[in-house]
Amino acid sequence: ADSYISELTLEAKAQDQKKHSEMLRVLDRLVGIVGILIVPIGVFLFVQQYVFSDASFQSSILSMVAAVVGMIPEGLYLLASVALVVSVIRLASQKVLVHDMKCIEALARVDVLCVDKTGTITESPMEGFDPTQGVGLKAQISTLIAAMPEGNLTMQAMKRYFKTPLKKDAEAVFPFSSTYKYCAIVFSDDAYVLGAPEFVLRSDYEKYRPLIESYSADGFRTVLFGRYEGVPDGQALTEPVIPMGLILLTNPIRRDAPETFRYFAQQGVAIKVISGDNPLTVSQIAAEAGIPGAENYVDASTLETEEALRTGAEQYTVFGRVTPEQKRLLVRALQSAGHTVGMTGDGVNDVLALKEADCSVAMASGCDAAAQVSQLVLLESDFFAMPSVVAEGRRVVNNIQRSASLFLVKNIFSFLMAVFSACFMLNYPLEPAQISLISMFTIGIPGFFLALQPNTEAIHGRFLSNVLIKALPAGLTDFLVVGALVIFGRVFGVDEMDISTACTMLLAIVGFMILYHISKPLNLLRWIVWIGSGVGLLVCSIYLGDIFGITHMSM
Repeated sequence: ADSYISELTLEAKAQDQKKHSEMLRVLDRLVGIVGILIVPIGVFLFVQQYVFSDASFQSSILSMVAAVVGMIPEGLYLLASVALVVSVIRLASQKVLVHDMKCIEALARVDVLCVDKTGTITESPMEGFDPTQGVGLKAQISTLIAAMPEGNLTMQAMKRYFKTPLKKDAEAVFPFSSTYKYCAIVFSDDAYVLGAPEFVLRSDYEKYRPLIESYSADGFRTVLFGRYEGVPDGQALTEPVIPMGLILLTNPIRRDAPETFRYFAQQGVAIKVISGDNPLTVSQIAAEAGIPGAENYVDASTLETEEALRTGAEQYTVFGRVTPEQKRLLVRALQSAGHTVGMTGDGVNDVLALKEADCSVAMASGCDAAAQVSQLVLLESDFFAMPSVVAEGRRVVNNIQRSASLFLVKNIFSFLMAVFSACFMLNYPLEPAQISLISMFTIGIPGFFLALQPNTEAIHGRFLSNVLIKALPAGLTDFLVVGALVIFGRVFGVDEMDISTACTMLLAIVGFMILYHISKPLNLLRWIVWIGSGVGLLVCSIYLGDIFGITHMSM
């Protein structure tokens, strides 16, 4: 329970993770509003028709049900859920594990993506080199390395290289600390440390800066080995360290990394590289991977206040020497600036930031804790899969947005028509079966097929405003033409059954107009859906008219 990973995991669990996608949040709100409105409107409409208009009990009930059914976006929530489930299946076929369906939409809306260097920009396997030639130095380093737990990829690489430990018993061992950036071993006569040169050397770092930064500029990660003049305790070092040698580590750039980052640049997604390594090294590697703005780097240890972090979050692209808490604060700073933030990581140090991000992506090759708190896990640990995940999210959001417009047309019309009928003492002109007929062929069937179509367009604007902009004109058109027809029937004494059938046909015409409009650009499948729905409605109207309340209209 006192281990570092347990403390991070408990802190991550304590965070509020009730994140909802904007799309599902809007659908929740719509269903909630409709659920409240249909009760008083339904009761009011029934009382108006039965009491004040002297309609029969059966006719009043049918009118009320037709209005209420028209106001309920039945099938929309199911359609959204089905579309998300299909996306989960598609992503699974691409070796992407989805922990939370909501993240599919969140990643599609991400405009800032925070990535770690190792495992994302670079390949996971590391190579270790020891440029020093001190007698017995490799054996001393091997002794320290052998005493350390398997740890992260850095430690694994050094264990492969330093394999000749001395037969010497250690009095104490301190594994690598992400906060203090070093690990240490204590013998009866000596103590040795291994870690980031800036943190280990502290005030003496300036003496060796030119040498260390010359390696960093070539893309090498530098780790310093030295003898500690005091007794380490796992906390910040206080006594001098006598440097004995440098270890250089390098990761090859992923072959597909430049193409992936080029894709995100084209899509307007800013990349922020957050790493615990030397910022100059990370900047060099980011530049090789083609990340825009890679030359703008900062040592996060110099950003000592939250205000400095907030300012730096927008100003810099590459952040080096970042602690786990700083990673989380950087994500929060970007969110407070109005960004939708995605975070990728594979280590224990990424857990807090992964939990905080709007969409979190872990590499399966990393630690289990990172994979467990993330919403998406790349099972093949291949960052190249990210564009397909983004494309899948865009397909879902854009298509549901389009289909939702069809549903809201009917809801807007039914609400306005119910209020209009109740206020002006008119009979509601439609029957439930007629509403169902229109819904089936202008909303349900085409909406289902449209929701599964490919669509990689960037998401612009808010979900609700985008839906209303498309649905409101058609809903108002429905209300105006049907309302005018009802008044016409009242003035000229036209039979109510004729008016009802005519209203159904008018709603169908407007329904197919809006369906045609939102189906653009029309391809072969969309033409088939559009024409097939029209044929289906005509067949049901002609041959199944009795079931759907469609009668032959008089001259």
